[in-house]
Amino acid sequence: MGIQVLQPGLLTTVQDQGRFGHQRIGMSPAGAMDLHAMRLANLLVDNDRDEAVLEMTMLGPKLQFTRGCVFAVTGADMGARLDGEMVPWGCAVTAPAGSVLQFGAARSGCRAYLAVAGGFDVPVLYGSKSTLLRSSLGGFQGRKIQTGDLLPLAAPRTEVANQGLRRLPPQPPFSRSITVRVIPGPQEDRFSQRGLDTFYHSAFTVTDKSDRMGCRLSGPKIEHSGDPNIISDGIPLGAVQVPGSGAPMIMMSEHQGSGGYAKIANVISVDIPLVAQCPPGAEIRFQAVTVEEAQRLYLTQLSEYDRLEQMFRRELAGSYQVTVNGRTFQVEITAAW
Repeated sequence: MGIQVLQPGLLTTVQDQGRFGHQRIGMSPAGAMDLHAMRLANLLVDNDRDEAVLEMTMLGPKLQFTRGCVFAVTGADMGARLDGEMVPWGCAVTAPAGSVLQFGAARSGCRAYLAVAGGFDVPVLYGSKSTLLRSSLGGFQGRKIQTGDLLPLAAPRTEVANQGLRRLPPQPPFSRSITVRVIPGPQEDRFSQRGLDTFYHSAFTVTDKSDRMGCRLSGPKIEHSGDPNIISDGIPLGAVQVPGSGAPMIMMSEHQGSGGYAKIANVISVDIPLVAQCPPGAEIRFQAVTVEEAQRLYLTQLSEYDRLEQMFRRELAGSYQVTVNGRTFQVEITAAW
């Protein structure tokens, strides 16, 4: 029992938070490009926030539920419809057995996320369910989904606690012109002052050569102070490499383990999702912040996840006395509110 793939969409894969500790053997972390949207979707259906979801890129799939379950959609607006009826963004919704969930082209952003209560029943490899496409590893058979696939569900539920409360505030459309915050370095000494000024005071355009490995940008050339190449060292998520061409590249979820291009800066964790939602033609600017500010923003985001989780799971079960118009009633609340 699971989800039957009627149409696969452009690029739909199983992703979670990624796998870590294996870059030394050349294995990319992979994982959801927009971890924030992934975690919100999971919280809405009462999953662990890092449970595996479906990541849909640019054009979503057409899916049929072979049994009833609760699901939620976050991230890009792909005009999701359940049996022809519009699905509200950021809400826990029950899909009856046999119902069809249809996504279209992204109208805002470029990656949407589908979480189902109980998660997907796919193998855990090296600590993760994520699909690493270029290694054909993890997720559903190590690849993007195809027409005819049956995606197994681990523990589907037709209702979750406080389901009526599980909704997020409406999301404004994703902007096609964003500013992302970066920590300078670690090789900013490889760039001239003119190159640094260009990086921090110019707009760069996302190209159609961007993918899950990296977001390639075009724009004014960033000038090096000498040789643009370095002795290869580790590549973290969000690293901004600048090769000899002077065109920056932001390393994303399937980034390589090491590289020999100088890194002018690193996008902070909370702003990676903004980059992940930029389609080709979107405009990106960079703003420097301190490590301390990046850490503060990250901890604030974690606190917000905790707050949402507590709100969604709030329970008021018990016995209460309620007085109405001078008359007192004993009320028994046996379910979560």
